[in-house]
Amino acid sequence: MAETTPDGSGTPDVPYEQARDELIAVVSRLEQGGTSLEESLALWERGEQLAAICQQWLDGARARLAKATGNDQDVDSDAM
Repeated sequence: MAETTPDGSGTPDVPYEQARDELIAVVSRLEQGGTSLEESLALWERGEQLAAICQQWLDGARARLAKATGNDQDVDSDAM
């Protein structure tokens, strides 16, 4: 599950740029290989968490833009 603020606002505690940069590093380590199975699994799990955090930020930004432009009726259907 993605890390969110204690107030339940749905905004992740980790800034988007930080999550993105860490995700890039995780993917790079996985691509390089040379890690144990256990370490690879831990990296994969962290990557999944980071990807979810980035997605939350992007979904939030999309919703804010839709609201600002008056196109907030069915934001989720545009993502498909």
